[in-house]
Amino acid sequence: MPSSRHPEPADIHYRVEPADLHAHLFQVTLTVAHPQALQELALPVWIPGSYLVREFAKNLQELKARQGKHDVPLTQLDKHRWRADCSADKPLVLTYAVCAYDTSVRTAWLDASRGFFNGTSLCLQVRGQDKQRHTLEIARTADTAEWSVATGLTSLKVDKKGFGLYLAEDYDELVDSPFELGSFWVGRFTAGGIPHRFVVAGAAPSFDDKRLLADTQKICETAIRFWHGDEPAPFKSYLFMLNAVGDGYGGLEHRNSTALICGRRDLPRVGENRASDGYTTLLGLISHEYFHTWNVKRLRPAEFAQHDYARENYTDLLWFFEGFTSYYDDLLLRRAGLIDDATYLKLITKTINQVHQTPGRMVQTVAQASFDAWVKYYRQDENTPNATVSYYTKGSLVALCLDLALRRDGKSSLDEVMRALWKRCQGGPMTEDDLRTVLRELGKRSFDADIAQWVHSTVELPLAELLAAHGVHLQAETPQLAQRLGLRVAENHSVQIKTVMRAGPAEHAGMCAGDEWLGVEVQGQGWRISKLDDVAFYAGGDTSITAVVARDGRLLRLALELPPRSQAAGHRRSARVTAAPDTVSLSATDAAALGRWLG
Repeated sequence: MPSSRHPEPADIHYRVEPADLHAHLFQVTLTVAHPQALQELALPVWIPGSYLVREFAKNLQELKARQGKHDVPLTQLDKHRWRADCSADKPLVLTYAVCAYDTSVRTAWLDASRGFFNGTSLCLQVRGQDKQRHTLEIARTADTAEWSVATGLTSLKVDKKGFGLYLAEDYDELVDSPFELGSFWVGRFTAGGIPHRFVVAGAAPSFDDKRLLADTQKICETAIRFWHGDEPAPFKSYLFMLNAVGDGYGGLEHRNSTALICGRRDLPRVGENRASDGYTTLLGLISHEYFHTWNVKRLRPAEFAQHDYARENYTDLLWFFEGFTSYYDDLLLRRAGLIDDATYLKLITKTINQVHQTPGRMVQTVAQASFDAWVKYYRQDENTPNATVSYYTKGSLVALCLDLALRRDGKSSLDEVMRALWKRCQGGPMTEDDLRTVLRELGKRSFDADIAQWVHSTVELPLAELLAAHGVHLQAETPQLAQRLGLRVAENHSVQIKTVMRAGPAEHAGMCAGDEWLGVEVQGQGWRISKLDDVAFYAGGDTSITAVVARDGRLLRLALELPPRSQAAGHRRSARVTAAPDTVSLSATDAAALGRWLG
């Protein structure tokens, strides 16, 4: 744990106590040594890296203020701001509780076995003093005596369990450094000369900690070499915090740490040499969040040069920062030797099919999807696949196309572009013009038309052509029945319809998200169905059937035309646009060419 010479609390000091484990309550005491008259305080409404206004103030309660022995009146200005009617330069002490009941990586959690929090959920911002040094003390209680503490912040004075005083150079660093509390496994390794820690909470006894540590070390060493070669990385230490749960997945990047969630069964197991699909997915998540240490935490959109925690911070570059990171997360696994060529192509195939099976890609550009993340990507509903496209998946395919185009031309690669952008922008804010300039300089031609088509229009990406130039054949495959009907469903004793895709047979029949598909009528006979495959079984060779669905307590009979096996559900497209196949597979045709790309 990094240490500092500063022994005393800063002018802005937080004391965080896990006060009531069963009520999920943290108790926070904030001391402002030199407040302004009528000092304003605010709690962020969002956390960087997760682009949704989450209203963290809803969990704050019992806010009080005093100076010396006197209570200070507080006026609430809006949903997340307060003003203290205080005198200047006399210590102001605020106390409040925060209810921590969210198990995700974005907010805060506290119960009898574990605590976790981001500063955006617990730490009021002292307006006008956010650039000053901040200290935070984690207080030990009788109920947490056996717990430990992990964070990426610099320690000032802590005990062997990690309870004690930590330093942040400013408010941004404070809220960009989450805390893990509880009884957890701890592992350590060095990558690029930098000490790394990995803490895991909630793992089963079968957890193979040595394998996780060794594989993560390979990822980190590969990423550091990618960005810097033999030069030092821009951080002095790094911390992985992983919470293993019954069922879950996710991660959130920070400047020298990341918070992760995975399913307990996705961890590597002692005695098993083969990597499960779940473990491969976890390694991809680790790679993704670690790559973000450079690509979004440092090299970042110009609009994020200074975060405004009070409102949405818009950018149309998430396709680059999330999408390109999504391209490199699995590619670095291949370069680290953690997956083979076949597994890598399988992962790309999955991404291509996810994008091609999203009608919204023909409605919204990936740049628009980036800008709309606040109201669309993070607020998904039954119409989301019809109206928008993921800047993660589509953005990763844009990165793939740029990389393959650069390599085909024989002038450069996306690797060199990323490193040149890092140097050009000095590891700081960048714009799309910076990308265009670097592409032109390294690629020896303008890529403006490519960016215009691939990023700012809904034209299909030239995947088959570019992959073929690198020894990979893209082939259309027979879609599954769900794709042919234009449905996304859940199957549990009946078929629950989650999404009806635009212009598919299910939409033409009048099916709606929320319907329960109970049965089919074929040639005058009625049959109960429990899964989608039952439809084809009872239909036999008939293509015109009646679907029996339940909606709002009513039974409806809907005429449904079953499409041929070779036909996917149609989407609304311009007659001038050639649509890509909804389901594809990839196969290697030239091992040498593939190796030059992936090596």
